[in-house]
Amino acid sequence: MTTLNHPYQYVVIRCVPRVDRGEFVNVAVVLHSQSADVLAIEAHVDEARLRSLHANVDVDGVRAGLATLADICAGRQGAGLPVLPTAGKRFGWISAPRSTVLQPGPLHGGVCSDPVVALTELTDAMVR
Repeated sequence: MTTLNHPYQYVVIRCVPRVDRGEFVNVAVVLHSQSADVLAIEAHVDEARLRSLHANVDVDGVRAGLATLADICAGRQGAGLPVLPTAGKRFGWISAPRSTVLQPGPLHGGVCSDPVVALTELTDAMVR
């Protein structure tokens, strides 16, 4: 029997190639579990799906934006990255609403025994 002892929150990151239209493709999941000391992102960019919404979408820019989110999750600083001392503050920054090409969806929560496995399962279900 698996023990579910790590509460977590997650947010799905959406790519909105044309903000004026509001259409999006899910491209990543960011998961935070304070009890397990985990803040991680898993991303998958489906270029064909993005181009179906906007033929000229900057796919390299989307990937660069997701790499920046990965840097923030890892707590890297400098080079224009925000200075956020805790994983909780970094997750709060990532999950805050914004009107850009990469946008967080609503917050969701759960409980799991392994947040890294939960992140992969969520990414499989919501992104891939």
